[in-house]
Amino acid sequence: MLHFSEWALVGRMALAALLGYLIGFEREWRGKPAGERTFALIGLGAAAFTSIGAAESIAGATRVIQGVVAGVGFLGAGLIFREASGGVMGLTTAASSWAVAAVGVLVGAGAYAAAAAATLLVLLILEINRLPILRRIERGRRREGRGSEDPAADEGA
Repeated sequence: MLHFSEWALVGRMALAALLGYLIGFEREWRGKPAGERTFALIGLGAAAFTSIGAAESIAGATRVIQGVVAGVGFLGAGLIFREASGGVMGLTTAASSWAVAAVGVLVGAGAYAAAAAATLLVLLILEINRLPILRRIERGRRREGRGSEDPAADEGA
């Protein structure tokens, strides 16, 4: 039986979908293979499963969270591609989807502030290499031969 109302479940799913959407928007904006809708759905699903599992028992929540992590890992594997040149694309997007699942689990568990903080941290991590000072450092590394010639390859997708 649910220990909270169905409206609370709907609210959790909506919040997780919104937070996932924000991260997905960044990926879509950068032209990556998974975007807003995919990430919103991952967050929504993780929150829904976690909420139902947590309402059952702590053991139920643990099993559900394990399933969410494994399922999203499977989805993430589908986002990773090996290029003919030997490079790998999609790692950052796959890791972002995994992080969105964690945000959804946090929301589903009722840890709203932690979910919002995790969302901000993910967005910060995805955007930090675009700061002008870090771009100068990266250009210097490439000139010295320590970085790849393609900045997108250094990012991992």
